[in-house]
Amino acid sequence: MSAPIVHGGGITAAAAAFGGSPEDWLDLSTGINPCPVALPDIPARAWHRLPDRHLIDEARRAARDHYRSGEILPLPVPGTQSVIQLLPRLVDAGRLVGGTDNRVAVTDNRVAVVTPTYGEYARAFVSAGFAVDAVDDLAAVGAGHRLAVVVNPNNPDGLIWPAETLIALHDRMKAADGLLVVDEAFGDTDPALSLASRASQLSNLIIFRSFGKFFGLAGLRLGFAIARSDILTRFEDWLGPWAVSGPALSIAGSLLRSDISPIRGRINERCAGLHGALKGAGLQISGGTALFTLVADARADDIYTHLCRHHILVRKFDYAPEWLRFGLPPDPAADRRLGEALQRFER
Repeated sequence: MSAPIVHGGGITAAAAAFGGSPEDWLDLSTGINPCPVALPDIPARAWHRLPDRHLIDEARRAARDHYRSGEILPLPVPGTQSVIQLLPRLVDAGRLVGGTDNRVAVTDNRVAVVTPTYGEYARAFVSAGFAVDAVDDLAAVGAGHRLAVVVNPNNPDGLIWPAETLIALHDRMKAADGLLVVDEAFGDTDPALSLASRASQLSNLIIFRSFGKFFGLAGLRLGFAIARSDILTRFEDWLGPWAVSGPALSIAGSLLRSDISPIRGRINERCAGLHGALKGAGLQISGGTALFTLVADARADDIYTHLCRHHILVRKFDYAPEWLRFGLPPDPAADRRLGEALQRFER
């Protein structure tokens, strides 16, 4: 089995290594909205009973309208990580799983992951015995790949692939009996990038959407999959009954129908505060999205340690030692705390 991937978070381990209690740390290591929305009223029956079908259906209708997925009802899943783990089952023993009663033979079971990106995709396929090609451009995805993964906008550099470019890749994958997975986990801050509105015309496309990042409710463990009905049916069957909790479904049904413009406005405000702190310290911004910013600096490891000594956690990368990813500070006081700590760094 491949080694675990290092992710953001881990504030408890950081506090154990550098002191203080986790509550006193400023956690900027994730790409999650630090200003969670107010929770809507949750009916008592959502806690008391197993999730009834009407609760699932209402969440799916709300997701369809929010993501504008047309005739496709997105499938709620217990965090998109859950369905990432299922992807290898769609490409089984050198065969692409097609409809419910047909399997199309192919020559191998290679997959392509456009990198650098979220590491769990490659890990899931490697753990399942697949050959994974890390490619840095869509042109490198070839006819021998049974499945390709593109994160758009990308994590951690914020790279954006235009919709028409991804549709052209989908058509190439479809011609070779392959699947395209587009992870839009950070897509809520710029919905114009999404392929969801075209998903019903793109039969070999799977889209993953995160709920918790944008709404600031990562602990809810909720995401959505958008794809043709037989793929969603397989995911639902493999996840088993009651995979998503009643409270999570109830919250999704309410928030996905709410006015989200204040959330976007708050995220943009917090992003501006972060950029001000970074630029004030003379750091070079090299990429990112509205929910996180990537900094490239040869002193990244020293900066990381310096910030930890000030009880501020950011994300570093073993495969790119010059990178640091900064999540959003929750308020102007946190902007100042970060900026003051960075300005104390000895250059």
